[in-house]
Amino acid sequence: MIRFTRRAAIAGATLAPLAVARAQGTWPDKPVRLVVPFTPGGSTDILARAMGQRLGEIFNQPFIIDNRPGAGGTLGSEQVFRAAPDGQTLMMGHIGTLAANPALYRNLSFDIGAFVPVALVANVANFLAVTNRLEATDVPSLVALAKRQPGILTYGSGGNGSAAHISMVAFMEATGTDMTHVPYRGTGPMMTDLISGTINLTMTGGPPVLPPIRAGQLRGLGISSLERLPSAPEIPTIASQGVPGFNVLQWYGIVAPPGTPVAIVGRLNEACNGILTEAPFRARLETEGATADPMTPAQFGDYIAREREFWGTLIRRNNVSLG
Repeated sequence: MIRFTRRAAIAGATLAPLAVARAQGTWPDKPVRLVVPFTPGGSTDILARAMGQRLGEIFNQPFIIDNRPGAGGTLGSEQVFRAAPDGQTLMMGHIGTLAANPALYRNLSFDIGAFVPVALVANVANFLAVTNRLEATDVPSLVALAKRQPGILTYGSGGNGSAAHISMVAFMEATGTDMTHVPYRGTGPMMTDLISGTINLTMTGGPPVLPPIRAGQLRGLGISSLERLPSAPEIPTIASQGVPGFNVLQWYGIVAPPGTPVAIVGRLNEACNGILTEAPFRARLETEGATADPMTPAQFGDYIAREREFWGTLIRRNNVSLG
C-alpha cells in the first residue's frame, strides 16, 4: 500500500501547475493535428492547408491536415471537442460547423459553443454557379426558371450543413424559390457532377468553383457579397440582380478543444493574424475570392455567437432539420 504524506500532496499540487506551464512554454514540441471535418478539395481543406503550411514554418513543427468527414462536419467536430486540450489538436471550422449545426442537428452529444475560438482565417464570398446545360444566364432568369418549376432544379453542396447548403437556404428564402438539395460527401465530387450537368447549380466559395468558371466549364451568375470581387470583376453581385441586400459570406476559422490553455491560444492567434498580414498570403486569398479580417480570440468568439444566432433563426424559420 502506498501512503501519501501531506507534504507530498502539497509538493504534487505545487508541481502540477509548473508542469502545465512547462508544457505550454515548449508547445509545440511535436506535430500538431489540424482537423478538417470534410473531404479534401473543398474550401475548408484548401484554406487549412495554406494556413497549416505557414503555421508549420513559424512553429518549426508540421501542422498535419487530418480530413475527418461525415454528418455535416459533426463527426470531425466531436473528435476535436473530445481531444486533449493541449494545443496538439485543432480544427478548421466554418459557418456550418460552428454556426449552423446547432440548429441543423438538434441532438448533438457535444456543445459546439464550448469550442475555444483561436482565429478567424478568412471571409469568402459565395459564387452562384450553374451548369452550362441550364438555360439561366443571370440571377433573374434563374429565379424565373425555379419559380416555373418548384422543387425541380437541384443544387449541390459538400454535405448536409455545409456552407453551400445553408447559403442556398438563404438564397431560396430571399427569392421565394424552392429547389432540391443534393448533398455530397465533399465539394470535389459535387463539382464533378455540376460540371457534367448531373445537378443544376451550387452556391459555394471561390477556391473550388472559380477555376471551372474561368475555364468555361460552368457559368458564374453572381456573387453573394455586396461588392464585386477583384478576383472576378466580371461577375455581378446577386444583390444587384433583383435580390437587394443579399450578403451571405462563408467564413473559416481555427478553434481548439474546450480547456485549451490561454497561452497556447494566444500564440496561435498572434501567428495566424501575422500570416493574414503577409502580402503573399493575402494575395493568395484574394485569388480564391477570400479576404482576411484578423480578430482576437474574444472578437472571434463574439462573431461566432452572432452568426450562430442569425443562422439558427433562419434555419428554424425554414424548418430545416437533419437530426
